[in-house]
Amino acid sequence: MIGFLIQRVLQALMVIIAMSIIVFLGVYAIGNPIDVMIDPASDQALREALIHRYGLDRPLIEQYFVFMNNMLHGDLGESFIYRLPVIGLIWSRFPATLELALTAMMIATCLGIPLGLWAGYKPDSWSAKAIMTFSVLGFSVPTFWVGLLLIMTFAVELGWLPSGGRGPVSNVFGLNLSIGSLEGWSYIILPAFNLALFKLGLLIRLTRAGTIEVMSSDYVRFARAQGLSEGKVVGLHVLKNISIPIVTVFGLELGSTLAFAVVTETVFNWPGMGKLIIDSITVLDRPVMVAYLILVVFLFVLINLVVDLVYGQLDPRIRVKAAS
Repeated sequence: MIGFLIQRVLQALMVIIAMSIIVFLGVYAIGNPIDVMIDPASDQALREALIHRYGLDRPLIEQYFVFMNNMLHGDLGESFIYRLPVIGLIWSRFPATLELALTAMMIATCLGIPLGLWAGYKPDSWSAKAIMTFSVLGFSVPTFWVGLLLIMTFAVELGWLPSGGRGPVSNVFGLNLSIGSLEGWSYIILPAFNLALFKLGLLIRLTRAGTIEVMSSDYVRFARAQGLSEGKVVGLHVLKNISIPIVTVFGLELGSTLAFAVVTETVFNWPGMGKLIIDSITVLDRPVMVAYLILVVFLFVLINLVVDLVYGQLDPRIRVKAAS
């Protein structure tokens, strides 16, 4: 297991370094932030002073190494627009995105796995067909349209839930979260369900496909021949054997949910990292853009590393194959 861990950590470090270069070059190529920061009528002296102040007159390779050196020391630079340290700016928005993503994945998991199990256990029933129809809608309907529909239905027409914003927050494990109060839940439930819809459809289809495959296997027939109840057959044999792809997809989708909650946060005016990056792209706030994308890469790599380790625990053959 130690060799497996070392191999995965080295691979993760190489991915982070490679992606940091791609991100830095990509953000550098999209435009000059000085053109947005100052009035076009400003004189050349002010323009050159700002360029020198932010180090934009240095060679690109030197700017990259300066950024990496500062990042290794915990300094991601200062926002051009907010005039605040980037790490503090992103961290102030991170709890909002984290609780939205975790709540969305909790909804998708708690509904998707049981519905997928039932759809795979009774594939020809009308309820299974209804479940699969719902999963297709989760894939097909655009996120922004569903979000607007949820706002129109539950906030405007029925008046049950607020249409946007985050609402009151409370300190939970050192983070300012909305889920600590009932009023906070009223603000998060609509954006979380909107964000969970695609993941829900994916988990339903994945769980159903695995259940149908496992239900026809020899060890399930043997378990039934031993007289085990259907609940134990599904819980002990079916669910355990379909858990590996579910864990993999859960990890990947958690990373994508954290990174790409942009549309949901924009529609519901949720003050998370997604809304921050949209505002930063609009004004070419390069330090925030680079730091956000590097953070996204790090989160993906970290989550994939954890998934690989859990994968290795669930299936020892993977550790043996990696070690060889």
